[in-house]
Amino acid sequence: MPLDKTALLNFLEELNNELGRKITFIAVGGTAMTLLDLRPSTIDIDFTIPSSDFPEYKRAEKNVPHGYKIDVYQDGCIFSQNLPDDYLTNSIEIANLERISLRALHPVDIVATKIVRLNDRDLEDIGKCIEGYGLKKEQIENRAANVAYIGKQEYYDHNLKCVLKKFFR
Repeated sequence: MPLDKTALLNFLEELNNELGRKITFIAVGGTAMTLLDLRPSTIDIDFTIPSSDFPEYKRAEKNVPHGYKIDVYQDGCIFSQNLPDDYLTNSIEIANLERISLRALHPVDIVATKIVRLNDRDLEDIGKCIEGYGLKKEQIENRAANVAYIGKQEYYDHNLKCVLKKFFR
């Protein structure tokens, strides 16, 4: 069931009410793109949060019936990449609720995390990030060079070259 921005924010409002303290959510992937108005909806919910906030998040989530597929990563380790430490300061503020600081990955970090899988939807999303935020080839190259990929680095490097060739002829 696709989730639009309103549905995402409504879910987070419910979660906000269950939290015992303030925690930070950084939306990643399609969730970030939906919150940044780069895509109308997402098929699941993906966040990274500080590991110190993870137990409180898990406790609160158990009290909010939702039926959504939710993936929560920790400390900027997203899918099979570790983002540089500045991912949080580079992220974009979406909302500041009573107990949730909601942010979205910067589009250059969205691109860096979508390079590894690189299916048709990822390519479409990368194009939307480049167009919507005016990302430059050098920005993507520099960011990708600072992402730690957990796997064969040659695979990530190959996909990066494919992305740069497709979008920056």
